[in-house]
Amino acid sequence: MNPKELRIVFMGTPEFAVPSLRALVAGGYNVVAVVTTPDKPAGRGQKLHQSDVKLAALELGLPVLQPEKLKAPEFVEAMRALEPDLGIVIAFRMLPEVIWAMPRFGTFNLHASLLPQYRGAAPINWAVINGETETGVTTFLLNHEIDKGAIIGQIRVPILPEDCVGTLYDKLMHTGTSLVTQTVDSIAAGDIRPVEQMHIDQAALHPAPKIFKEDCLIDWTWDGRRIVNFVRGLSPYPAAWAEMYKTGIETPLPAKIYTAAFEPAAHGEEPGSIESDGRTSLRIACADGWIALGEIQIAGKKRLPVRELLLGLRDIGSYRFRK
Repeated sequence: MNPKELRIVFMGTPEFAVPSLRALVAGGYNVVAVVTTPDKPAGRGQKLHQSDVKLAALELGLPVLQPEKLKAPEFVEAMRALEPDLGIVIAFRMLPEVIWAMPRFGTFNLHASLLPQYRGAAPINWAVINGETETGVTTFLLNHEIDKGAIIGQIRVPILPEDCVGTLYDKLMHTGTSLVTQTVDSIAAGDIRPVEQMHIDQAALHPAPKIFKEDCLIDWTWDGRRIVNFVRGLSPYPAAWAEMYKTGIETPLPAKIYTAAFEPAAHGEEPGSIESDGRTSLRIACADGWIALGEIQIAGKKRLPVRELLLGLRDIGSYRFRK
């Protein structure tokens, strides 16, 4: 079958899904509708915020569906009326079977990891946090379990030492675009051999659960490489953070840390102790050396390189970080 004749329903929400949607339209694929989340109030003015996928779909002139409930009869009927041949999901909600099983060729998902590793909501973050040197993108057929459907295709992507979650996100977002179109072509050609995720030793898998603020707190008793990977895996968002204490003041001052480097060294300092020349360098004692900070944002201030931060923080010697 000609892949450009498939009636495709595209489902997604964030920026990560947008390049794939644009590539499908630019490639002449028949995207008959886009499904995304309802508009939500956001910001100080509580103005309605439209998802990145919706904004792209409107720009491309595509019909948009925004169901509150995916099992709602009116949405199910709207989907049936589209007569979809194929569903594509990228960073969307968990679909009920009545929706993912409706297209005659099923529904596939693009996931930002090399499944079965890093199943979950934050695969890019956790791959960097765990010090991986390789990750990738996977397309798989949806079934009843999250991220456990039969694998269609994968593309591997190296994680470079200088990568943070922000740079890796961009790489995987664009690599995923080519895998999505390849997968559509293979499905249309009847050329897929889905590999079931069965008989896997669960103890050998790394999960990728959603990350909350409390998960981003740095522990200075960790070894240095672990701390640097932790910072990289959370930069620029949601950002690793730590608590600064000034001598004589009990209230902590939260600080987000965006870049850092590890300097191995033997020392007798308490983890969290600060060493600084007061002008260009600021480093924190950890279990097996020092963490040299690159960019930091103290609560209520802008994100700054350490050199600029120290210009306005002349008493840095009176501070320390909580372990």
